[in-house]
Amino acid sequence: MTSPRGGGRPRAARPTIRDVAAMAGVSSGTVSRVLNGKNWVSPDARSAVEAAIATTGYRVNPHARNLALSRANSVAFLLTETQQVLFEDPNFARLVRGTTEALAARDVSSVLIMAGDLPEQSRAMAYIAAGHVDGVLLAFTSAGGTPLMRRLVEAGVPLVACGMPVGGFDGAIGSVSADDRHGAVEMVRYLVSRGHRRIATIAGPADTPGGIARLEGYRQVISEQGGLVDADDALVEVSDYTVGGGAAAMRALLARRPDLDAVFAANDAMAVGALDALRSAGRRVPDDVAVAGFDDNDFAARSTPALTTVRQPFPRIAAEMVRVLLETIGGEQPASVTLPTSLVLRETA
Repeated sequence: MTSPRGGGRPRAARPTIRDVAAMAGVSSGTVSRVLNGKNWVSPDARSAVEAAIATTGYRVNPHARNLALSRANSVAFLLTETQQVLFEDPNFARLVRGTTEALAARDVSSVLIMAGDLPEQSRAMAYIAAGHVDGVLLAFTSAGGTPLMRRLVEAGVPLVACGMPVGGFDGAIGSVSADDRHGAVEMVRYLVSRGHRRIATIAGPADTPGGIARLEGYRQVISEQGGLVDADDALVEVSDYTVGGGAAAMRALLARRPDLDAVFAANDAMAVGALDALRSAGRRVPDDVAVAGFDDNDFAARSTPALTTVRQPFPRIAAEMVRVLLETIGGEQPASVTLPTSLVLRETA
């Protein structure tokens, strides 16, 4: 074929996105995300696409680029735990309400995605990867959600978690959390100051950031007392953040150490369970055993006696999660924010 003017040299076909994708060894969608400035591309894929663009001489169609730059203007709120968490943990409802309000103030919609098992996680990944949302807010961060989080990170999806997930995600995603360790330190020091010397703890799951940090705070205070308080490992019981789990843990602690005089539970739900178990065992609170929790949520407000606890600033956590996510979507590096906690002293300690 010759040029329309006749007598000219054959005109080479203009390279397309498919040509770039074939040379880079990626999908056409990945090439489009690179061209449109999206963050959902791994560094290696981005480098391969940029090299292929230079080699093929591909040029962007300005009109097509303008159309592609439109965003979904929507964010996913992702829960990677079981539905039991949704119905039992009031922290989840507070985060959903707070982030929804913060997004609405910026004219951004939100969608709730449940991903508590592998089929749900596969569907969640497909939905998110299809571009229906611009980024993801992650509510809970136990190891059960790690495979999905890793896939989201590898796809370059902007992601902000409530608490830094365990499993080596430092720098790859944003996070907003309360200062769990410091809150636990302050509460256990308070119990020591009240004269308690056999202080037990009901720790959270060992695959959650809060479970790890709050137990570390407890151990720090026990260690720094230099033997003035009991450092027996029999005073430590790990549970699952539920009321029933807290009651079972309290019964186990009483069986091992019936002389304990205080217990620090890593969340309010387990503290309420501990109160139930102590009541059933005939122990008076706080006269025989002091009880303290962590969160200051609806469990603390409804407990009898009123629960002494550590307050997490949930409205600030929700607002900061939205701010960090939208900045990440806009091209900023993911940030990690830690917010202060405070003691709320009531009747149980």
